[in-house]
Amino acid sequence: MYNQLSIRYTTFFAATLLAVSLQAQVTNPAADSAAASREKAEKSVTHHSAKIEGKMLNYTATAGTLLLKNEKDESIALYGYTAYTRDAEADASKRPVTFVYNGGPGSSSVWLHMGAVGPRRVVVNDPEVNPPPPYKLEDNGSSILDVTDIVLVDPVGTGLSHAVGKGKGKDFWGVDQDIQSVSQFIKQYVTENDRWNSPKYLLGESYGTMRSAGVVDYLQENMGMTINGVILVSAVLDLRTLTFQKCDDISYVLHLPTYAAIAWYHNKLASKPASLEAFLKEVREFAAGPYSAALFKGDRLEAGEKEQVLAKLSACTGLSREYLTKANLRVSEPQFTQELLRGEHQTVGRLDGRYKNINQDLLSEFSQYDPQSTAISPAYTATFMNYYYGDLKVNKNNNYHINAYGAEGFDWDWKRKGSEGFPNSPNTGVDMADAMSKNPHLKILVLNGYYDLATPFYAVEVTMDHLGLEKNIKANISMKYFEAGHMMYVNPVCLAAFKKEVAGFILENSK
Repeated sequence: MYNQLSIRYTTFFAATLLAVSLQAQVTNPAADSAAASREKAEKSVTHHSAKIEGKMLNYTATAGTLLLKNEKDESIALYGYTAYTRDAEADASKRPVTFVYNGGPGSSSVWLHMGAVGPRRVVVNDPEVNPPPPYKLEDNGSSILDVTDIVLVDPVGTGLSHAVGKGKGKDFWGVDQDIQSVSQFIKQYVTENDRWNSPKYLLGESYGTMRSAGVVDYLQENMGMTINGVILVSAVLDLRTLTFQKCDDISYVLHLPTYAAIAWYHNKLASKPASLEAFLKEVREFAAGPYSAALFKGDRLEAGEKEQVLAKLSACTGLSREYLTKANLRVSEPQFTQELLRGEHQTVGRLDGRYKNINQDLLSEFSQYDPQSTAISPAYTATFMNYYYGDLKVNKNNNYHINAYGAEGFDWDWKRKGSEGFPNSPNTGVDMADAMSKNPHLKILVLNGYYDLATPFYAVEVTMDHLGLEKNIKANISMKYFEAGHMMYVNPVCLAAFKKEVAGFILENSK
Protein backbone atom coordinates (compact mmCIF):
# COMPACT_ATOMS: atom_id res chain seq x y z
CA MET A 1 0.00 0.00 0.00
CA TYR A 2 2.86 2.40 0.85
CA ASN A 3 4.55 1.74 -2.46
CA GLN A 4 1.34 2.39 -4.37
CA LEU A 5 0.74 5.67 -2.53
CA SER A 6 4.34 6.68 -3.02
CA ILE A 7 4.06 6.03 -6.74
CA ARG A 8 0.77 7.94 -6.92
CA TYR A 9 2.14 10.97 -5.07
CA THR A 10 5.40 10.91 -7.02
CA THR A 11 3.47 10.75 -10.28
CA PHE A 12 1.14 13.56 -9.17
CA PHE A 13 4.06 15.71 -8.05
CA ALA A 14 5.93 15.17 -11.35
CA ALA A 15 2.83 15.95 -13.37
CA THR A 16 2.22 19.11 -11.33
CA LEU A 17 5.80 20.28 -11.88
CA LEU A 18 5.48 19.60 -15.60
CA ALA A 19 2.22 21.56 -15.81
CA VAL A 20 3.70 24.49 -13.90
CA SER A 21 6.79 24.43 -16.13
CA LEU A 22 4.71 24.36 -19.28
CA GLN A 23 2.50 27.18 -18.00
CA ALA A 24 5.59 29.25 -17.16
CA GLN A 25 6.93 28.70 -20.66
CA VAL A 26 3.64 29.83 -22.18
CA THR A 27 2.95 32.79 -19.94
CA ASN A 28 6.45 34.09 -19.10
CA PRO A 29 6.79 37.37 -21.04
CA ALA A 30 10.49 37.65 -20.25
CA ALA A 31 11.21 34.23 -21.77
CA ASP A 32 9.16 35.08 -24.84
CA SER A 33 10.99 38.39 -25.21
CA ALA A 34 14.39 36.74 -24.88
CA ALA A 35 13.51 34.09 -27.46
CA ALA A 36 12.23 36.73 -29.86
CA SER A 37 15.39 38.77 -29.36
CA ARG A 38 17.55 35.79 -30.25
CA GLU A 39 15.71 35.48 -33.57
CA LYS A 40 15.68 39.16 -34.45
CA ALA A 41 17.79 40.36 -37.34
CA GLU A 42 20.03 43.31 -36.51
CA LYS A 43 22.05 45.52 -38.81
CA SER A 44 24.18 48.65 -38.76
CA VAL A 45 24.02 51.05 -41.72
CA THR A 46 26.88 53.51 -42.21
CA HIS A 47 28.02 55.78 -45.03
CA HIS A 48 31.57 56.12 -46.34
CA SER A 49 33.80 57.10 -49.23
CA ALA A 50 37.00 55.54 -50.56
CA LYS A 51 39.44 56.16 -53.39
CA ILE A 52 39.14 53.29 -55.87
CA GLU A 53 41.14 53.29 -59.11
CA GLY A 54 42.11 56.88 -58.32
CA LYS A 55 38.53 58.18 -57.99
CA MET A 56 36.47 58.91 -54.87
CA LEU A 57 33.46 56.65 -54.54
CA ASN A 58 30.61 57.09 -52.05
CA TYR A 59 29.00 53.95 -50.69
CA THR A 60 26.75 52.52 -48.00
CA ALA A 61 27.83 49.67 -45.75
CA THR A 62 25.25 47.38 -44.14
CA ALA A 63 26.63 44.96 -41.56
CA GLY A 64 24.58 42.58 -39.49
CA THR A 65 22.26 39.61 -39.87
CA LEU A 66 19.35 38.41 -41.97
CA LEU A 67 16.72 36.10 -40.45
CA LEU A 68 16.86 33.08 -42.72
CA LYS A 69 13.65 31.11 -43.32
CA ASN A 70 13.16 27.62 -44.70
CA GLU A 71 10.59 26.47 -47.24
CA LYS A 72 7.97 26.27 -44.48
CA ASP A 73 8.62 29.92 -43.56
CA GLU A 74 10.20 28.82 -40.26
CA SER A 75 13.17 30.68 -38.79
CA ILE A 76 16.33 28.57 -39.04
CA ALA A 77 19.30 30.96 -38.72
CA LEU A 78 20.51 34.48 -38.27
CA TYR A 79 22.80 34.80 -41.27
CA GLY A 80 25.61 37.32 -40.99
CA TYR A 81 26.74 39.47 -43.90
CA THR A 82 28.34 42.77 -44.83
CA ALA A 83 27.00 44.52 -47.93
CA TYR A 84 28.56 47.42 -49.80
CA THR A 85 26.37 49.32 -52.26
CA ARG A 86 27.45 52.25 -54.38
CA ASP A 87 25.50 55.45 -53.73
CA ALA A 88 23.63 57.55 -56.30
CA GLU A 89 22.87 54.73 -58.74
CA ALA A 90 20.14 55.67 -61.21
CA ASP A 91 18.71 52.13 -61.16
CA ALA A 92 20.27 50.02 -58.42
CA SER A 93 18.10 47.04 -59.37
CA LYS A 94 20.15 46.60 -62.56
CA ARG A 95 23.60 47.12 -61.04
CA PRO A 96 25.68 43.92 -60.72
CA VAL A 97 25.81 42.29 -57.28
CA THR A 98 28.50 39.80 -56.27
CA PHE A 99 28.15 37.34 -53.39
CA VAL A 100 31.54 36.66 -51.80
CA TYR A 101 32.70 34.02 -49.30
CA ASN A 102 35.82 32.21 -48.21
CA GLY A 103 36.12 28.51 -47.58
CA GLY A 104 37.41 26.21 -44.86
CA PRO A 105 34.85 24.79 -44.62
CA GLY A 106 34.30 26.86 -41.51
CA SER A 107 35.92 30.16 -42.47
CA SER A 108 34.35 33.59 -42.35
CA SER A 109 34.70 36.05 -45.24
CA VAL A 110 37.36 38.17 -43.49
CA TRP A 111 40.15 37.27 -45.93
CA LEU A 112 38.50 38.30 -49.20
CA HIS A 113 36.73 41.14 -47.37
CA MET A 114 39.86 42.83 -46.07
CA GLY A 115 42.35 41.56 -48.63
CA ALA A 116 40.74 41.76 -52.05
CA VAL A 117 37.22 42.98 -52.74
CA GLY A 118 36.16 45.36 -49.96
CA PRO A 119 36.67 49.15 -50.06
CA ARG A 120 39.26 48.96 -47.28
CA ARG A 121 42.20 46.57 -47.01
CA VAL A 122 44.78 45.36 -44.51
CA VAL A 123 48.39 46.17 -45.38
CA VAL A 124 50.73 43.21 -44.81
CA ASN A 125 54.40 42.56 -45.52
CA ASP A 126 54.29 40.04 -48.34
CA PRO A 127 55.88 37.49 -48.18
CA GLU A 128 57.37 38.26 -44.76
CA VAL A 129 56.25 37.76 -41.16
CA ASN A 130 54.34 40.80 -39.90
CA PRO A 131 55.25 42.45 -36.60
CA PRO A 132 52.66 42.90 -33.80
CA PRO A 133 50.22 45.86 -33.91
CA PRO A 134 49.58 48.57 -34.77
CA TYR A 135 48.53 47.46 -38.25
CA LYS A 136 47.65 49.67 -41.20
CA LEU A 137 44.22 49.92 -42.83
CA GLU A 138 43.93 51.82 -46.10
CA ASP A 139 41.55 52.43 -49.00
CA ASN A 140 41.57 49.49 -51.34
CA GLY A 141 42.29 51.09 -54.69
CA SER A 142 41.68 47.69 -56.30
CA SER A 143 38.26 47.05 -54.75
CA ILE A 144 35.59 45.78 -57.17
CA LEU A 145 33.00 48.14 -55.65
CA ASP A 146 33.33 50.49 -58.63
CA VAL A 147 31.85 47.82 -60.93
CA THR A 148 29.60 45.76 -58.64
CA ASP A 149 27.84 45.88 -55.30
CA ILE A 150 29.33 43.36 -52.88
CA VAL A 151 27.75 41.06 -50.29
CA LEU A 152 30.27 39.34 -47.99
CA VAL A 153 28.62 36.14 -46.70
CA ASP A 154 29.48 34.40 -43.42
CA PRO A 155 28.08 30.83 -43.31
CA VAL A 156 26.54 29.51 -40.10
CA GLY A 157 29.09 29.16 -37.32
CA THR A 158 31.21 32.03 -38.69
CA GLY A 159 30.87 35.79 -38.37
CA LEU A 160 27.58 36.56 -36.62
CA SER A 161 25.78 33.60 -38.20
CA HIS A 162 24.17 30.98 -35.97
CA ALA A 163 21.24 28.61 -35.99
CA VAL A 164 17.98 29.77 -34.37
CA GLY A 165 14.40 28.52 -34.16
CA LYS A 166 13.97 25.25 -36.04
CA GLY A 167 17.61 25.29 -37.17
CA LYS A 168 20.46 23.25 -35.70
CA GLY A 169 24.15 23.49 -36.49
CA LYS A 170 24.20 20.13 -38.24
CA ASP A 171 21.56 21.41 -40.67
CA PHE A 172 24.23 23.72 -42.14
CA TRP A 173 27.51 21.84 -41.69
CA GLY A 174 27.88 19.61 -44.69
CA VAL A 175 28.47 19.81 -48.44
CA ASP A 176 24.81 19.63 -49.45
CA GLN A 177 23.54 21.45 -46.35
CA ASP A 178 25.93 24.34 -46.97
CA ILE A 179 24.98 24.61 -50.65
CA GLN A 180 21.30 24.77 -49.74
CA SER A 181 21.62 27.32 -46.93
CA VAL A 182 23.91 29.68 -48.86
CA SER A 183 21.49 29.47 -51.79
CA GLN A 184 18.60 30.27 -49.43
CA PHE A 185 20.49 33.30 -48.13
CA ILE A 186 21.19 34.57 -51.64
CA LYS A 187 17.58 34.19 -52.70
CA GLN A 188 16.29 35.91 -49.57
CA TYR A 189 18.82 38.76 -49.83
CA VAL A 190 17.96 39.28 -53.50
CA THR A 191 14.24 39.38 -52.68
CA GLU A 192 14.52 41.72 -49.69
CA ASN A 193 16.76 44.13 -51.58
CA ASP A 194 14.97 44.11 -54.97
CA ARG A 195 17.92 42.59 -56.85
CA TRP A 196 16.19 39.92 -58.96
CA ASN A 197 16.92 41.83 -62.17
CA SER A 198 20.55 42.56 -61.27
CA PRO A 199 23.39 40.69 -62.99
CA LYS A 200 24.60 38.25 -60.32
CA TYR A 201 27.99 36.74 -59.58
CA LEU A 202 29.45 34.26 -57.10
CA LEU A 203 33.02 34.76 -55.89
CA GLY A 204 34.40 32.07 -53.61
CA GLU A 205 37.87 31.11 -52.45
CA SER A 206 39.21 27.63 -51.67
CA TYR A 207 36.34 25.52 -50.27
CA GLY A 208 34.19 28.45 -51.32
CA THR A 209 34.82 27.34 -54.92
CA MET A 210 33.39 23.90 -54.13
CA ARG A 211 30.44 25.74 -52.63
CA SER A 212 30.01 27.99 -55.68
CA ALA A 213 29.95 25.03 -58.06
CA GLY A 214 27.06 23.59 -56.07
CA VAL A 215 25.26 26.86 -55.39
CA VAL A 216 25.16 27.98 -59.03
CA ASP A 217 23.39 24.74 -59.92
CA TYR A 218 21.10 24.75 -56.85
CA LEU A 219 19.93 28.31 -57.51
CA GLN A 220 19.21 27.46 -61.12
CA GLU A 221 17.48 24.13 -60.48
CA ASN A 222 15.54 24.93 -57.31
CA MET A 223 15.05 28.68 -57.15
CA GLY A 224 14.73 29.81 -60.75
CA MET A 225 17.78 32.05 -60.46
CA THR A 226 20.47 32.00 -63.15
CA ILE A 227 23.89 33.44 -62.43
CA ASN A 228 25.86 35.54 -64.92
CA GLY A 229 29.26 34.35 -63.80
CA VAL A 230 31.23 32.44 -61.19
CA ILE A 231 34.71 33.50 -60.05
CA LEU A 232 36.73 30.66 -58.55
CA VAL A 233 39.70 31.87 -56.50
CA SER A 234 42.19 29.08 -55.72
CA ALA A 235 39.77 26.37 -56.72
CA VAL A 236 39.06 22.80 -55.76
CA LEU A 237 35.94 21.06 -57.03
CA ASP A 238 37.03 17.42 -56.66
CA LEU A 239 38.31 16.75 -53.15
CA ARG A 240 40.02 13.53 -54.23
CA THR A 241 42.68 15.62 -55.96
CA LEU A 242 43.94 16.92 -52.60
CA THR A 243 43.69 14.04 -50.17
CA PHE A 244 46.73 11.78 -50.82
CA GLN A 245 44.68 8.69 -50.15
CA LYS A 246 46.54 5.41 -49.78
CA CYS A 247 46.88 3.41 -53.00
CA ASP A 248 45.69 6.41 -55.00
CA ASP A 249 48.45 8.30 -56.84
CA ILE A 250 46.44 11.18 -58.33
CA SER A 251 47.34 13.74 -55.64
CA TYR A 252 51.09 13.13 -56.10
CA VAL A 253 50.79 13.76 -59.84
CA LEU A 254 48.64 16.87 -59.51
CA HIS A 255 50.83 18.53 -56.87
CA LEU A 256 54.07 18.06 -58.80
CA PRO A 257 53.99 21.28 -60.90
CA THR A 258 53.42 23.34 -57.73
CA TYR A 259 56.35 21.60 -56.02
CA ALA A 260 58.42 22.58 -59.04
CA ALA A 261 57.24 26.21 -58.95
CA ILE A 262 58.14 26.55 -55.26
CA ALA A 263 61.54 24.92 -55.75
CA TRP A 264 62.13 27.36 -58.63
CA TYR A 265 61.18 30.32 -56.43
CA HIS A 266 63.53 29.28 -53.60
CA ASN A 267 66.43 28.60 -56.01
CA LYS A 268 66.60 24.89 -55.12
CA LEU A 269 66.98 23.68 -58.71
CA ALA A 270 70.41 22.65 -59.92
CA SER A 271 69.75 24.33 -63.26
CA LYS A 272 67.11 27.00 -62.75
CA PRO A 273 65.23 27.84 -65.97
CA ALA A 274 64.82 31.52 -66.79
CA SER A 275 61.09 31.28 -67.50
CA LEU A 276 58.75 29.91 -64.82
CA GLU A 277 55.89 29.42 -67.30
CA ALA A 278 58.03 27.46 -69.78
CA PHE A 279 59.43 25.36 -66.93
CA LEU A 280 55.95 24.53 -65.62
CA LYS A 281 54.79 23.53 -69.09
CA GLU A 282 57.61 21.01 -69.16
CA VAL A 283 56.76 19.74 -65.66
CA ARG A 284 53.08 19.34 -66.57
CA GLU A 285 54.10 17.14 -69.51
CA PHE A 286 56.35 15.06 -67.27
CA ALA A 287 53.61 14.72 -64.63
CA ALA A 288 50.98 13.64 -67.17
CA GLY A 289 53.39 11.33 -69.00
CA PRO A 290 56.38 9.45 -67.54
CA TYR A 291 55.63 10.27 -63.89
CA SER A 292 51.99 9.21 -63.83
CA ALA A 293 52.81 6.13 -65.94
CA ALA A 294 55.52 5.11 -63.48
CA LEU A 295 53.26 5.52 -60.45
CA PHE A 296 50.45 3.64 -62.18
CA LYS A 297 52.72 0.61 -62.60
CA GLY A 298 53.20 0.41 -58.86
CA ASP A 299 55.35 -2.59 -57.86
CA ARG A 300 55.70 -3.55 -61.55
CA LEU A 301 57.91 -0.54 -62.22
CA GLU A 302 61.28 -1.69 -63.58
CA ALA A 303 64.49 -0.44 -61.96
CA GLY A 304 65.75 1.27 -65.10
CA GLU A 305 62.55 3.24 -65.67
CA LYS A 306 62.41 4.13 -61.99
CA GLU A 307 65.92 5.60 -62.17
CA GLN A 308 64.97 7.78 -65.13
CA VAL A 309 61.85 9.08 -63.39
CA LEU A 310 63.80 9.56 -60.17
CA ALA A 311 66.40 11.74 -61.88
CA LYS A 312 63.77 13.95 -63.52
CA LEU A 313 61.72 14.16 -60.31
CA SER A 314 64.75 15.35 -58.35
CA ALA A 315 65.65 17.87 -61.06
CA CYS A 316 62.24 19.55 -60.99
CA THR A 317 61.49 19.44 -57.23
CA GLY A 318 64.86 20.23 -55.68
CA LEU A 319 64.52 17.16 -53.45
CA SER A 320 67.43 14.73 -53.20
CA ARG A 321 67.38 11.41 -55.04
CA GLU A 322 68.00 9.69 -51.69
CA TYR A 323 64.87 11.28 -50.18
CA LEU A 324 62.74 10.53 -53.25
CA THR A 325 63.95 6.92 -53.25
CA LYS A 326 62.88 6.49 -49.63
CA ALA A 327 59.54 8.10 -50.53
CA ASN A 328 59.10 5.64 -53.42
CA LEU A 329 58.64 8.62 -55.78
CA ARG A 330 55.62 9.82 -53.77
CA VAL A 331 55.90 12.97 -51.65
CA SER A 332 52.82 14.45 -49.97
CA GLU A 333 52.30 18.17 -49.46
CA PRO A 334 53.24 18.30 -45.72
CA GLN A 335 56.32 16.20 -46.47
CA PHE A 336 57.41 18.56 -49.24
CA THR A 337 56.93 21.72 -47.17
CA GLN A 338 59.05 20.23 -44.39
CA GLU A 339 61.77 18.78 -46.60
CA LEU A 340 62.53 21.43 -49.24
CA LEU A 341 64.34 23.87 -46.92
CA ARG A 342 65.18 21.46 -44.08
CA GLY A 343 68.88 22.13 -44.60
CA GLU A 344 68.23 25.83 -43.93
CA HIS A 345 66.13 25.02 -40.84
CA GLN A 346 63.06 26.43 -42.59
CA THR A 347 59.51 25.23 -43.26
CA VAL A 348 57.74 26.28 -46.48
CA GLY A 349 54.20 27.66 -46.59
CA ARG A 350 51.24 25.53 -47.66
CA LEU A 351 48.92 28.36 -48.64
CA ASP A 352 51.78 30.20 -50.27
CA GLY A 353 55.09 28.48 -50.92
CA ARG A 354 56.93 31.82 -51.12
CA TYR A 355 56.60 32.08 -47.34
CA LYS A 356 59.02 30.34 -45.00
CA ASN A 357 59.78 30.33 -41.31
CA ILE A 358 61.69 28.44 -38.66
CA ASN A 359 61.49 24.64 -38.65
CA GLN A 360 61.32 23.76 -34.97
CA ASP A 361 61.75 20.01 -35.46
CA LEU A 362 64.38 19.05 -38.02
CA LEU A 363 63.56 15.34 -37.53
CA SER A 364 59.87 15.74 -38.27
CA GLU A 365 58.53 14.09 -41.43
CA PHE A 366 55.63 16.53 -41.79
CA SER A 367 55.38 20.31 -41.46
CA GLN A 368 53.94 21.41 -38.13
CA TYR A 369 52.41 24.72 -39.22
CA ASP A 370 51.86 27.00 -42.20
CA PRO A 371 54.24 30.01 -42.27
CA GLN A 372 51.91 31.99 -44.55
CA SER A 373 48.95 31.60 -42.22
CA THR A 374 50.91 32.58 -39.11
CA ALA A 375 52.47 35.52 -40.95
CA ILE A 376 49.22 37.31 -41.85
CA SER A 377 46.38 35.97 -39.66
CA PRO A 378 46.94 38.23 -36.61
CA ALA A 379 47.06 41.33 -38.83
CA TYR A 380 43.84 40.41 -40.63
CA THR A 381 42.02 39.47 -37.42
CA ALA A 382 42.99 42.53 -35.38
CA THR A 383 42.43 45.02 -38.19
CA PHE A 384 39.08 43.55 -39.16
CA MET A 385 37.75 43.53 -35.59
CA ASN A 386 38.75 47.15 -35.13
CA TYR A 387 37.14 48.09 -38.45
CA TYR A 388 33.96 46.02 -37.95
CA TYR A 389 33.04 47.38 -34.52
CA GLY A 390 34.56 50.83 -35.11
CA ASP A 391 33.98 52.03 -38.68
CA LEU A 392 30.95 49.83 -39.38
CA LYS A 393 29.56 50.39 -35.85
CA VAL A 394 28.34 46.83 -35.31
CA ASN A 395 26.98 46.20 -31.82
CA LYS A 396 29.87 44.88 -29.70
CA ASN A 397 27.50 42.48 -27.95
CA ASN A 398 27.47 40.53 -31.21
CA ASN A 399 30.49 38.23 -31.20
CA TYR A 400 32.10 37.88 -34.63
CA HIS A 401 33.69 34.45 -35.16
CA ILE A 402 36.63 34.35 -37.57
CA ASN A 403 35.95 30.63 -38.03
CA ALA A 404 33.56 27.92 -36.86
CA TYR A 405 36.12 25.50 -35.49
CA GLY A 406 35.23 26.25 -31.88
CA ALA A 407 31.47 26.00 -32.45
CA GLU A 408 29.75 23.30 -30.44
CA GLY A 409 29.10 20.24 -32.59
CA PHE A 410 30.99 21.53 -35.63
CA ASP A 411 31.69 18.40 -37.66
CA TRP A 412 31.51 18.64 -41.45
CA ASP A 413 29.38 16.09 -43.28
CA TRP A 414 31.20 15.22 -46.51
CA LYS A 415 28.56 12.80 -47.81
CA ARG A 416 26.43 13.92 -50.74
CA LYS A 417 22.87 12.78 -51.30
CA GLY A 418 22.69 10.42 -54.27
CA SER A 419 26.44 10.63 -54.95
CA GLU A 420 28.57 7.73 -56.06
CA GLY A 421 32.02 6.77 -54.80
CA PHE A 422 33.56 7.28 -51.39
CA PRO A 423 31.73 9.76 -49.14
CA ASN A 424 34.91 11.60 -48.14
CA SER A 425 35.74 12.64 -51.71
CA PRO A 426 32.85 14.82 -52.90
CA ASN A 427 33.00 16.46 -56.32
CA THR A 428 30.85 19.51 -57.08
CA GLY A 429 32.36 19.80 -60.53
CA VAL A 430 29.43 17.71 -61.72
CA ASP A 431 27.05 20.37 -60.36
CA MET A 432 28.86 23.14 -62.19
CA ALA A 433 28.90 21.11 -65.41
CA ASP A 434 25.14 20.64 -65.10
CA ALA A 435 24.58 24.37 -64.59
CA MET A 436 26.85 25.29 -67.51
CA SER A 437 25.22 22.81 -69.87
CA LYS A 438 21.72 24.01 -69.04
CA ASN A 439 22.72 27.68 -69.08
CA PRO A 440 25.19 28.08 -72.00
CA HIS A 441 25.57 31.78 -71.14
CA LEU A 442 27.15 30.99 -67.74
CA LYS A 443 30.81 32.06 -67.62
CA ILE A 444 33.51 30.81 -65.24
CA LEU A 445 36.72 32.65 -64.28
CA VAL A 446 39.37 30.61 -62.44
CA LEU A 447 42.21 32.46 -60.65
CA ASN A 448 45.21 30.32 -59.72
CA GLY A 449 48.37 30.94 -57.70
CA TYR A 450 51.48 29.13 -58.95
CA TYR A 451 52.78 28.73 -55.37
CA ASP A 452 49.52 27.46 -53.86
CA LEU A 453 49.80 23.96 -52.33
CA ALA A 454 46.35 24.07 -50.72
CA THR A 455 44.61 24.00 -54.12
CA PRO A 456 47.28 23.28 -56.79
CA PHE A 457 46.69 24.84 -60.21
CA TYR A 458 47.38 21.63 -62.14
CA ALA A 459 44.68 19.81 -60.13
CA VAL A 460 42.18 22.47 -61.19
CA GLU A 461 43.26 22.18 -64.82
CA VAL A 462 42.78 18.41 -64.81
CA THR A 463 39.41 18.75 -63.06
CA MET A 464 38.19 21.18 -65.71
CA ASP A 465 39.35 18.78 -68.43
CA HIS A 466 37.19 16.02 -66.96
CA LEU A 467 33.83 17.79 -66.66
CA GLY A 468 32.60 16.22 -69.89
CA LEU A 469 31.54 19.55 -71.37
CA GLU A 470 30.80 20.26 -75.01
CA LYS A 471 33.58 22.29 -76.62
CA ASN A 472 31.49 25.45 -76.96
CA ILE A 473 30.57 25.24 -73.25
CA LYS A 474 34.15 24.45 -72.17
CA ALA A 475 35.14 27.69 -73.90
CA ASN A 476 33.17 29.57 -71.21
CA ILE A 477 35.89 28.71 -68.69
CA SER A 478 38.85 31.13 -68.43
CA MET A 479 42.03 30.29 -66.48
CA LYS A 480 44.34 33.02 -65.14
CA TYR A 481 47.58 32.66 -63.19
CA PHE A 482 49.51 34.67 -60.60
CA GLU A 483 53.06 34.42 -59.25
CA ALA A 484 51.71 34.16 -55.73
CA GLY A 485 49.86 31.66 -53.58
CA HIS A 486 46.38 30.77 -52.35
CA MET A 487 45.64 34.36 -51.35
CA MET A 488 47.34 35.93 -54.35
CA TYR A 489 45.82 39.30 -53.45
CA VAL A 490 48.10 39.83 -50.42
CA ASN A 491 50.73 40.84 -52.98
CA PRO A 492 49.99 44.41 -54.20
CA VAL A 493 50.99 43.71 -57.80
CA CYS A 494 48.85 40.57 -57.91
CA LEU A 495 45.96 42.42 -56.24
CA ALA A 496 45.90 44.95 -59.09
CA ALA A 497 45.93 42.10 -61.62
CA PHE A 498 43.23 40.30 -59.61
CA LYS A 499 41.03 43.41 -59.80
CA LYS A 500 41.62 43.79 -63.52
CA GLU A 501 40.56 40.19 -64.23
CA VAL A 502 37.50 40.20 -61.96
CA ALA A 503 36.25 43.64 -62.98
CA GLY A 504 36.70 42.87 -66.66
CA PHE A 505 34.85 39.59 -66.24
CA ILE A 506 31.90 41.26 -64.49
CA LEU A 507 31.65 44.13 -66.96
CA GLU A 508 31.83 41.80 -69.96
CA ASN A 509 29.08 39.50 -68.68
CA SER A 510 26.69 42.18 -67.39
CA LYS A 511 25.86 43.66 -70.78
